Amino acid sequence: MKRLAIVLMAIGLSACGGDGLEDLKSFVENTGKDAQGKIDPLPEIKAYEPFTYSAFDLPDPFKPRKLSIGGGGGVQPDLTRPREPLEAFSLETLAMVGVVSKGGVTHAVIRTPDKAIYHVKKGNYLGQNFGLITQITDSEVTLREIVQDSAGDWSERISTLVLQE
Repeated sequence: MKRLAIVLMAIGLSACGGDGLEDLKSFVENTGKDAQGKIDPLPEIKAYEPFTYSAFDLPDPFKPRKLSIGGGGGVQPDLTRPREPLEAFSLETLAMVGVVSKGGVTHAVIRTPDKAIYHVKKGNYLGQNFGLITQITDSEVTLREIVQDSAGDWSERISTLVLQE
């Protein structure tokens, strides 16, 4: 009985002798036989053509220009007037968050980007374009801004700051 068990084990082990990878080995051998690589030719090198820069007399577009009084008549800001604290912020970064009445005068409550709160009234300045507050209602602040165009002339525009809810 012992001999029979040993013989059966030997037969069983001999059946497991193959590695079973013949199909994988044949695939690897046959895969690269017909492949041929193709290398594109190098691009043609163009000759260097020197460029002469002739715009030295034009203003540098990357330097901020100073505001100056334009040559034309009409509206011009008072550049000598002392600036108010809210003129340091652009109008897009300021938010109207409320309205308060003090002694019969309506004040708008303005929040700056650094979360500071200011009360402004008609006649105060707001924003970086010399924005004079002309009207305050329950829902918005109306400003008269003075902006300079590329020719140096000043023009007037009306802007509003709407109540944020």
